[in-house]
Amino acid sequence: MSTVGLLFVGAVLFVNGLLFLGKVDAKSAGVFNLFVGGLQTAIPFYLIATAETPDEILSAAGIFLFGFTYLYVGIGNLKGYAADGLGWYSAWVAVMAAGFGVVNIVRFDDLATGLLWLQWSVLWAVFWVVLALGVERLTTAAGWLTLIQSFTTCTVPGFVILLGEWGSVPEWSIVASIVASAAVVVPIALRSLQAPVDRPSEVAAPVAA
Repeated sequence: MSTVGLLFVGAVLFVNGLLFLGKVDAKSAGVFNLFVGGLQTAIPFYLIATAETPDEILSAAGIFLFGFTYLYVGIGNLKGYAADGLGWYSAWVAVMAAGFGVVNIVRFDDLATGLLWLQWSVLWAVFWVVLALGVERLTTAAGWLTLIQSFTTCTVPGFVILLGEWGSVPEWSIVASIVASAAVVVPIALRSLQAPVDRPSEVAAPVAA
């Protein structure tokens, strides 16, 4: 069940990445965020209610980080709320996601899943920088990072897990995807930070993973 949710997280990240890049209407993206936010809230409720061990509860709890993010984005986009609250929430989520990454690596001996969580931590941290701290020059870089991670951390892993092949995925391939993502996004971020500012810009709408 949680794997189906991961697959649709890829879809909403894809839409939100396009929203960051100004290719999707904010209210249109907001509706889809509500769909996925509802899904990613209902799934952990069910998993926790039927859990038999503390570790099962621990694993399911992390899904709420996604669900509440998308509900926040959806409501914020549809109502036109300022994005700073979402940005500060993203800072908290970034810390928690890093914790889940460490737990998966150290406690569950699952490096592959841990690396996914650490990538999501970076993504939420970028949202914090753009939406809460107002470093709007990184909006384009945030959009591309969101688009890339929609496939490398959600869509592809989710589909592979559904096929029952996640255990056979070599860990080096995930590391390679991280390196490739950085090779694309870091130059975009550096160019954006070094570019002269002609006039103040605004982030059009709150977007998050």
